[in-house]
Amino acid sequence: MRAIKLTALLLCVLMVSCSNQEDQNFTQFVDPFIGTADHGHTFPGATTPFGMVQLSPDNGRSGWDWCSGYNWIDSTIVGFSHKHLSGTGIGDLADILFCPTTKQSDNSNFVPAKEFALHYKSWFSHEEESATPGYYSVILRDWDTHENPIEVELTATPRVGIHKYSFPDDQEANVMIDLGFAINWDAPAETRILVVNDTLIKGYRKSKGWSDNEHVYFAASFSEPIIAHQLFRAGLEIENVRNVEGMYTEALIGFGSDVKELIVKVAVSPSSQKGALLNLNTEAPHWKFSKYQKEAQQAWNCELSKIEVQTNDDALKRTFYTALYHSFIAPNLFSDVDGLYRGIDRQIHQADDWNNYTVFSLWDTFRAAHPLFTLLQKDLLPDFIRAMLVHYQEGGLLPVWTLEGCETNCMIGYHAIPVILDAALKGIEFDYELAFEAMKASAMQDIRGSKEYREYGYCPADLVNESVSITLEYAYDDWCIAQMAKKLGKIDEYEYFSKRAMNYKNVFNPETGFMQGKLSDGSWKPGFNPLYSNHRDDEYTEGNAWQYIWFVPHDPDGLIDLLGGKSNFATKLDSLFSHSGEVEGEHASSDISGLIGQYAHGNEPSHHTAYFFNFVDKAQKTQELIHRIRKDLYSDQVDGLCGNEDCGQMSAWYVFSAMGFYPFNPADGKYQLGTPAFDKVVLPLGSDKKFTVLADNLAPDNFYVEEVYLNGEKLNRNWISHQEITDGGELKFIMKK
Repeated sequence: MRAIKLTALLLCVLMVSCSNQEDQNFTQFVDPFIGTADHGHTFPGATTPFGMVQLSPDNGRSGWDWCSGYNWIDSTIVGFSHKHLSGTGIGDLADILFCPTTKQSDNSNFVPAKEFALHYKSWFSHEEESATPGYYSVILRDWDTHENPIEVELTATPRVGIHKYSFPDDQEANVMIDLGFAINWDAPAETRILVVNDTLIKGYRKSKGWSDNEHVYFAASFSEPIIAHQLFRAGLEIENVRNVEGMYTEALIGFGSDVKELIVKVAVSPSSQKGALLNLNTEAPHWKFSKYQKEAQQAWNCELSKIEVQTNDDALKRTFYTALYHSFIAPNLFSDVDGLYRGIDRQIHQADDWNNYTVFSLWDTFRAAHPLFTLLQKDLLPDFIRAMLVHYQEGGLLPVWTLEGCETNCMIGYHAIPVILDAALKGIEFDYELAFEAMKASAMQDIRGSKEYREYGYCPADLVNESVSITLEYAYDDWCIAQMAKKLGKIDEYEYFSKRAMNYKNVFNPETGFMQGKLSDGSWKPGFNPLYSNHRDDEYTEGNAWQYIWFVPHDPDGLIDLLGGKSNFATKLDSLFSHSGEVEGEHASSDISGLIGQYAHGNEPSHHTAYFFNFVDKAQKTQELIHRIRKDLYSDQVDGLCGNEDCGQMSAWYVFSAMGFYPFNPADGKYQLGTPAFDKVVLPLGSDKKFTVLADNLAPDNFYVEEVYLNGEKLNRNWISHQEITDGGELKFIMKK
């Protein structure tokens, strides 16, 4: 029971740390619908910070723009499932679907498999839909007549989704449960529904998809007694039973026509039905929906209060605080209240004095989201890092992209490494020796192009797909391992990995001036076109040569020298943003979005690039571009994200860049200066310390910086350190008049 005590203690600490913010409602500036249109792929439903449950509506469609289960353009809802991804480019989850309905059923009304839920599709209007942090509501209406309104309200605790349904008069109150429902890559493998008694249902859903062996167990409790139930397997009713198992199982639960309001509490667990029931009884012991809603809002208000901004522009506030909200949705809690979780080895393990987490979108989030956590989530960071190290202990390698405790091996690099290094250099305590052992194991593996990378000093394009991008990202990760070795006094390893960190030079072609595919015989791959991108077979990952040449965050001076010095480098960097050509290729990646010239802000490899002007004495160009990206590619509208949110990375870029600085190299403890968006920003640091960012003479079109002062002294450099921020003090930008 130690984990239960730990959770209670953390909640206590949370409330104490936020007690001075009770008079400020930061949640009023969050709009969860931002990013639900176009290609943002966010979800609008109810969740808590880093919670296990994401209770949100599902439109019932598959497709790239329904990766989260919901897109603003839709007018259909088929139900509300308890697991969702925030802004990814691959669709999975949407597990444990519940939906209220007034409809009855018999065998002829059901359609097998995925289409089953569509029988209950409801029409809805955005005018009858709302969302705030920790809360979502909508009115469902009959698809054809738009009558028989059912009001749905959703909120959540970390491990429990709370539903409140209000049914129309003289109509049957029913709830449909569909464990066969799936979107995109996901498909059920084995499901079960068990009617335990007249107020409790348990079950599980095992599935294969992006997460190839996902287990979600649930326990659902109802505020009114069940008076009838029908259980189905693949759309066919199994009569006179209380239990049904199969690939596609469904249930229609009846409460009669006298029930006007129904509360449903649904807990989930990665370990067992027993774990789900324990989560339910521990986190949701009462039936007061408004109390759960208030607690979820308070939890979000606490997180949002970690940055206070001052501006008269409410739209800017909404954009900023929604970005901060999106930054704190993932990773997700992945252990029960008693500490049990399902490991990467698919065995059940005990987390005695910590909480496990999953959904580490590391190719995206190592760049800015995790550095943001080192400023604002220091209490959670040890658990995040421990989750990565436990992943290594259970599976032999550090995580690449974990989803519900499974390794997807999605994307490239081994980017748990910069996250671990960054935390270590910033003083977060964990087992450094174990971490270094895990780093080396990931770097010395023989999969994912690593063997070829070690053998040739680069990934040959005729042997490894996405060869250039992999080479560049491995080189950066190697630099990170070298710094960890240096911290631990391991000189031989420091020298070895420092040498490997220079491998990026091996794919630079001085004749073309780009990072280019090189074959195993040492020759350059023919037919080079820097505009070309092929999502299926290419040297670049979701990008082209124009976008990837800049990924050398660990050695900017070395890259500048490769490109002929500061003047030539600045000219080429200018060309990136001014290039008139389009990305070419019949199968160019859809992720290449948010274009300014060939710069693609809608995808992560470009996120540090505008700050490169700081290194060539062109800081005003950095300021101009950062202002332009913020203004043109972010907004407080439903299409306010220019690309996938990617589990917080797109938003973390905005949070940093709006404050006026950004982690160009995510693991060197420095932040490059840009241009602030607010008159004043305050980061409360605890113990009566705070770090304040001021901007004198700031105006919407006055974004150039004249001078910068740190604690009253003029700053003659374009960066500040993490230590300078966490020590507290004042950073003042004097904007040009």
